[in-house]
Amino acid sequence: MLLLCCVFLSGFQVEVTLPKTLDAPQTGRLLLMLAKSDASEPRAQIQDGPNCQLIYGENVSGWKPGEKHVFDAGSFGFPISAMQDIPAGQYWVQVLLNRYEAFHLKNGKTVWLPPDRGEGQQWHSKPGNVYSKPQKVDWKPGISLQLELSETIPEIEAPKDSEWVKHIRIKSNLLSDFWGRDMYLGAHVLLPKDWAKHPDAKYPLMVFHGHFPSDFGGFRTEPPDADLKPVYSERFHLEGYNKIVQAEAYQFYQTWISENFPRFLIVEIQHANPYYDDSYAVNSANLGPYGDAINFELIPEIEKQFRGIGEGWARFLYGGSTGGWEALATQVFYPDLYNGCFAACPDPVDFRAYCTVNLYKDENAYFYPSDFQKLEIPAKRDYLGHTDVSVRANNHLELVLGDRSRSGGQWDIWEAVYSPQGADGYPKRIWDKKTGVIDKEVATYWREHYDLSAILNRDWDKLAPKLYGKIH
Repeated sequence: MLLLCCVFLSGFQVEVTLPKTLDAPQTGRLLLMLAKSDASEPRAQIQDGPNCQLIYGENVSGWKPGEKHVFDAGSFGFPISAMQDIPAGQYWVQVLLNRYEAFHLKNGKTVWLPPDRGEGQQWHSKPGNVYSKPQKVDWKPGISLQLELSETIPEIEAPKDSEWVKHIRIKSNLLSDFWGRDMYLGAHVLLPKDWAKHPDAKYPLMVFHGHFPSDFGGFRTEPPDADLKPVYSERFHLEGYNKIVQAEAYQFYQTWISENFPRFLIVEIQHANPYYDDSYAVNSANLGPYGDAINFELIPEIEKQFRGIGEGWARFLYGGSTGGWEALATQVFYPDLYNGCFAACPDPVDFRAYCTVNLYKDENAYFYPSDFQKLEIPAKRDYLGHTDVSVRANNHLELVLGDRSRSGGQWDIWEAVYSPQGADGYPKRIWDKKTGVIDKEVATYWREHYDLSAILNRDWDKLAPKLYGKIH
């Protein structure tokens, strides 16, 4: 039997078929995408910035083979919010189901979320998600489409150990207790030169925080590829950035194995979760005790297996952006466990500057106050200072990808980590996702629990002796 999903709009009908290979009822987020170009699949063209293609999303719950689902004509979309406003023309169309599972939390609440499957919480490449082959259509009023969710994203092969890089994965009792199912933490461990030759030696530990690492990054034992074609990096406005990455990774390897380079362990942590590609490495009402799990379960196990010294004076933290915030937060919340953090360009450490929003003073996160204008607050600029995307656009795209903080996006994970849990088991919104109106009660909770600047000022008398000389 086949599961039929029909999208009925003003003059439009899109019928989606789910093969019987998924014979159990499905709950998740159904995403319909339209792209003007076939340079890549539509699911790969959903992104921040002016080049984002069209996407519409809706929840589905308990779908059974043979049932039909009518896609609500009012379902929210981005960048064009209403599907009936899509201009007529030729598009490449694709549909994808981001599958959810039930998590029965320790506190008795049940939440439906997309479990990480080794991909780092990416809806477009999550193993087990089903999608249709791109189909070129002439989109116009009265169109009737048939799309089949015929493709399944394959499993990801785990990285293999090498002479220098080892991998570890442990079940976390703390997280398993919170989530009501087995939950795991992982890490990639870079061993120092001659580690195997000195079985009695113990080493300091450097923890490199950041986004989900599929393997240990920035370390390459082979010279750069001579035939590698240069690729332009929009992020850094730089031609041939891929060649620079390879050259720097190989240079690091040469430095690492040199005779006089200090010997220590470097660790990259895998802590992807049902909300994002990492947990921000702190305890949270919605994600659970990731801070305690990392510091009291994972780190000691790494030090046990790979001969770390296992003392706070011999542990250090570093990272940039998300990793910068995690390094600083870990040092602040666990001051005795680490002997220093190096936090580069961290995520907002003071919520008076929550990117471009002051959560305590501003009333709206999307628009500057004005009597007669609607001037949007920027979220990201390009290298020339031009606005790439606004806070509103960022958040509206996330709202299409998933409601209840389930998009897997940046703003939603801040909300999932920093917010109290709502009565429904999902994070309380820091602001209305559609309008941008800020919830001051939630903002107060954020300040008391995760505003690092406010916490350091509030608790300085207690923290200062423990943090002296440790924050960089």
